[in-house]
Amino acid sequence: MSAPRHDFPVRSSKVIYAGAVMALRADEVVMPGGRVAVREVLEHPGAVAVAALDDDDRVMMIHQYRHPVRRRLWELPAGLLDIDGEDPLETAKRELAEEAGLAAADWSTLVDVVPSPGFSDESVRVYLARGLSEVDRPEMGDDEESDLSTRWVSLSVAVRMVLSGTIVNGVTVAGVLAAHALAGAPTAARPADAPWPDRPTRFAERRAEAADGPDRADAAT
Repeated sequence: MSAPRHDFPVRSSKVIYAGAVMALRADEVVMPGGRVAVREVLEHPGAVAVAALDDDDRVMMIHQYRHPVRRRLWELPAGLLDIDGEDPLETAKRELAEEAGLAAADWSTLVDVVPSPGFSDESVRVYLARGLSEVDRPEMGDDEESDLSTRWVSLSVAVRMVLSGTIVNGVTVAGVLAAHALAGAPTAARPADAPWPDRPTRFAERRAEAADGPDRADAAT
């Protein structure tokens, strides 16, 4: 009979920084041999992305400036889960309309991605959207979104863009390849409301605690 697996208990946790779209904490974690190690964790609100395919199996791509890498990247329409209480599917529908001017009749879960599990709890759900129709795009203000451009790209070309290094956004890479894998079996995708066990919750909880007052927020750290 094998010994029980170690569950890595957290002995203490300290908030280093809490911002508008992420927080950074340091956890003291008990390792299997009893040593206590510090693990810095970037708390993320979670996000959704949309692989929107038309009747010709073209995928909607956006070209958007990303400041940390100082250039524009080819990506799927996507957005943070930053509205309290909003269902992830509703976030995906809103982002598809805002960024691409599209609505979809058919939605399913394409793939879930945990981009950087070594230091972040970020998880992104990528939806597959079909049965597309055009809708009006709202005004996007004057931030990065106001500068983005859109383009229909055939799925086979998008795969080649991934393999050539033209598409490097990790969530988009996963979404394009998953959509290509399901091209011959679209019913194999999970339902849009499939369980999402890795959806992050701590950042949203922290923001709610802060909104209730500094005393409660301090007590929770």
